[in-house]
Amino acid sequence: MTHQRAFSLVILFVSLVSFSVRAADWPQWRGPGGSGVAHEKGLPVTWSATENVRWKAALPGRGLSAPVIANGRVYVTACSGPDEERLHVLCFDEAGGKKLWERSFRATGTTLCHPKTNMAAPTPCTDGKHVYALFATQDLACLDAAGNLVWYRSLTGDYPTVGNNVGMASSPVLWKDLLLIAVENAGESFGVAIDKKTGKNRWRVARPRGINWVTPAVIEHGGRAEAVFQSGGDVTAYDAATGTSRWTFAGKGISTIPSPVYADGLLLVPGERFLALRPETSGEAPPQVWSSNKLPTGYASPVAYGGRVYTVSAKGVVNCADLATGKPLWSQRLEGAFAASPLAAGGKIYVVNEDGAATVLRAGARAEVLGGGEVGEKILASPVAANGALYLRSDGHLYCIAEKKGR
Repeated sequence: MTHQRAFSLVILFVSLVSFSVRAADWPQWRGPGGSGVAHEKGLPVTWSATENVRWKAALPGRGLSAPVIANGRVYVTACSGPDEERLHVLCFDEAGGKKLWERSFRATGTTLCHPKTNMAAPTPCTDGKHVYALFATQDLACLDAAGNLVWYRSLTGDYPTVGNNVGMASSPVLWKDLLLIAVENAGESFGVAIDKKTGKNRWRVARPRGINWVTPAVIEHGGRAEAVFQSGGDVTAYDAATGTSRWTFAGKGISTIPSPVYADGLLLVPGERFLALRPETSGEAPPQVWSSNKLPTGYASPVAYGGRVYTVSAKGVVNCADLATGKPLWSQRLEGAFAASPLAAGGKIYVVNEDGAATVLRAGARAEVLGGGEVGEKILASPVAANGALYLRSDGHLYCIAEKKGR
């Protein structure tokens, strides 16, 4: 091999590393695959506003969005102003928390919503080279890692009847070069795949009208990728590349707030009865493997981890069941009201109540509280973990929590 060829291969390798999502990164809502599972070890079991805080960064306004982390950068959204018409995208250095840049935009869609939510409810996503930020106003921005605007899209400008006076919250999901977005509301409702390079539609399918906050899921089985959209009366899978309908599971009482999770070949669907479906490649409606009324979810999406499924009710009851059979294993009542989805990492389950008090439970066949912490601020955003650190987001601050070296 010549020196010139060797040098070229090194440059190519560095380029691929520099602009790709690392295995321990957290690139979208609920992390890789939307699972809520982080492949992390050594996350803190206890913390406070001062203990085990690696860094703390001020935010310009409210937000329910969780941070996303890739390639050494942490991205988060916020909203500000009397009517939350000012939309913010911020970028922080992952190692030290220094703010690298902030960009703001003025909303083009309605800012009406329930007091509990706000315009920075959807979580952004990133491919390591760009960040894609969607707001409840249905404004969608693509910025590069340096904060330069690549393209901007007003979905309410394109579809004027889109609106949800309670507040929209479904997050974009990145699959290959497509952004998958659910726009289900009282107006024109649809699922759309947007080209991440141009901001233009690649495919769009009609969805049932009705207020819905569920984030789509991408499942891969049988060599095929399917985009799963969930509403109160159906779960439908579309070919992720083309939007062609693959199958539909129809039912009543399916959740319009918590999102589905795919694990061990099962699609876990929250609702009045928690369902476990087994998608097949035949195009037929997936068979129901089990259902349970012992796994209430409230606002929080479930997490499947270590052969078990965990749910958190709005009133603070954590339930655990066997993933394969749905058999209940244990329940643990916690204090407070809960909106954030649980995080699984390092053999533990992290849950955070609305007052910002977190409980760390051992993942396993019996309930065991290991610790917890609080930062003294209200938290509705879901916790995330990446590269050895836990992240908590309030309306006022973003916290990076990690064990101090030498402990």
